[in-house]
Amino acid sequence: MYDTNLVLGGKEFTSRLIVGTGKYSSMDVMRDAHEASGTEIITVAVRRVGLPSGDSILDYIDTKRYTLLPNTAGCYTADEAIRTCYLAREAGLGEMVKLEVIGDQRTLFPDVMGLLEATRTLAREGFTVMPYTNDDPIMAKKLQDAGAACVMPLGAPIGSGLGIRNPYNIKIILESVTVPVIVDAGVGTASDAAIAMELGCDGVLMNTAIAGAKDAVSMAKAMKLAVEAGRLAYKSGRIGKKLYATASSPLEGLPDWTS
Repeated sequence: MYDTNLVLGGKEFTSRLIVGTGKYSSMDVMRDAHEASGTEIITVAVRRVGLPSGDSILDYIDTKRYTLLPNTAGCYTADEAIRTCYLAREAGLGEMVKLEVIGDQRTLFPDVMGLLEATRTLAREGFTVMPYTNDDPIMAKKLQDAGAACVMPLGAPIGSGLGIRNPYNIKIILESVTVPVIVDAGVGTASDAAIAMELGCDGVLMNTAIAGAKDAVSMAKAMKLAVEAGRLAYKSGRIGKKLYATASSPLEGLPDWTS
């Protein structure tokens, strides 16, 4: 079946799975998980690039093979997030950024007003802005109008593993915007990723679901297959839901053996 690539900031990607770099048991496991996931985009927290050993996370990522997506994790104001993006660009990490402006330390829900302000500023400054937001269709449209290259609604709180808690809002977002929609946060297992893709989302971004699994490398492969299966199912067009049964082997046209 013919399918288009995921396009972000004018660049095309065949993989629709974006993965992170935090919480892995070791850098070697992280590297193997990236390989197994088939991802082409790896997100890196700008504030956490350095490791306690004095090494850099970037020492374990083949930047010729993967596109880096610096993110503003840990930023609680628009100004703080904007400065972090400038630092990432000056450090050579590129102009495609995952924008986070956190509004609450306990839930890690986004501060959507600060997010909107930062999106508008960074888009004007030439960044490809990928904002992490809530599952509000109105805010998704405002972020698109502010210049966002995509919108990334949460499926559930960051790291919760609760899955897609409000698929109906995600569906409305898909109808409300023309930029790609990438579910970010809340995925716990492969079925969650498949559901996001079956809804029609353009991609899924995850970190904890892979890094926190008992076997991160195997989970990375499972997520790769789930995203691909969900996308294929969406493109194939599922059957409608019915209250009553429909025979898979109709009786019309069969000989009447009772006569």
